[in-house]
Amino acid sequence: MELKDTVDLMTSPDYKERFLAEYQQVKIRLEKLEAMLKKYKEGTLPFKPTCSYELLFTQCIYMRGYISILDERAKKEGINK
Repeated sequence: MELKDTVDLMTSPDYKERFLAEYQQVKIRLEKLEAMLKKYKEGTLPFKPTCSYELLFTQCIYMRGYISILDERAKKEGINK
């Protein structure tokens, strides 16, 4: 799934569908950030980041926390991801 695939869910009048869009968007971004961090550490990025590895890794930690909170919320609200 790509970010563009979440547009219909994002604009839905159903809050559960909007929640799914939010979840999928964060998940997609987190996976891309984790892949970038791996390449950053290996020295194989095709560009030179302006941010330090540490700053990007901190962002990754917070995004993982966000996903965890969304997982808990989905359980409590009966939303199947």
